[in-house]
Amino acid sequence: MPYNMRSSSSCVSVLLIVSLMLLSLSADAYKNYTVGGSTGWFDIQERPSANYQKWADSKTFSLGDFLIFNTDSNHSVVQTYDFKTYKECDYNNGEDNSTTEWSAANPSATSPVPVSVSVPLVKEGLNYFFSGNYDGEQCKFGQHFMINVTHGQGLPSPDKDDETAPGPGQSSQSGDDDEVAPDTIVPANFDHPKDIESDDDDSLVKGSKSSSSTTKYNLLCLVLMGFLASSF
Repeated sequence: MPYNMRSSSSCVSVLLIVSLMLLSLSADAYKNYTVGGSTGWFDIQERPSANYQKWADSKTFSLGDFLIFNTDSNHSVVQTYDFKTYKECDYNNGEDNSTTEWSAANPSATSPVPVSVSVPLVKEGLNYFFSGNYDGEQCKFGQHFMINVTHGQGLPSPDKDDETAPGPGQSSQSGDDDEVAPDTIVPANFDHPKDIESDDDDSLVKGSKSSSSTTKYNLLCLVLMGFLASSF
């Protein structure tokens, strides 16, 4: 085989390998989303500027991400897949294990203490969140939002010797009887946000993604230039 042909063949192989590497790096990391940003998780009586649905609408959520609720012991964190429960702001109406109270409030406490709650996103489709205390009063005063969870990378794989456990609630109703999110098997070790990207500072995240994209682009250009140079 002529030298030029062997050289071109080698460059093509290198180009394919680098392209595959770039594609594998292009997947977004799992993310921690701090609900409400610096506002925290409170009703509008305490934080008039709170608008959780507006906050949620500006994000993209996928399986494996975490929602971080920074609140206090006077507010609860309820997740449900049942639209009726969400609409009525009533945790006690949750049916078929579709609703989970991740953090219960303690209204009798004389002095509320800070609370931080990490909630994993383990089911695709619509997920609803609200504070269910005081007969739903906090929920009705703005402490609620809904999100759509996409598949993304899917959930992290369980450890080899680790058992798997079902996610919170096996029923996943999304407000329409014909639209039910699929059940998901959740790794038992998937119980805390670890080593995943945070969106606390959007500008830092955007800058990081932009820098990463630029690096990949420059690397691909160098590979292409090397391929073209070797072809002559």
